[in-house]
Amino acid sequence: MDQKKIDRINELARKSKSEGLTEAEKAEQTELRNEYRRAVTGNLAAQLDNTYILTPDGKKRKVGRNR
Repeated sequence: MDQKKIDRINELARKSKSEGLTEAEKAEQTELRNEYRRAVTGNLAAQLDNTYILTPDGKKRKVGRNR
């Protein structure tokens, strides 16, 4: 997700608190938030796919996602 979209999420959040949002802005906010959540969970999943735990006996165990 690019910085312009994150800035827009923050702009809509501030506007929501100060004066409220139109229905179109609420829909935009929901879509942007969902896109942000997908990006964060995707990044976390990729990070977990490349993470290993070193056990006391010296073996590496891959950490994976629970599906």
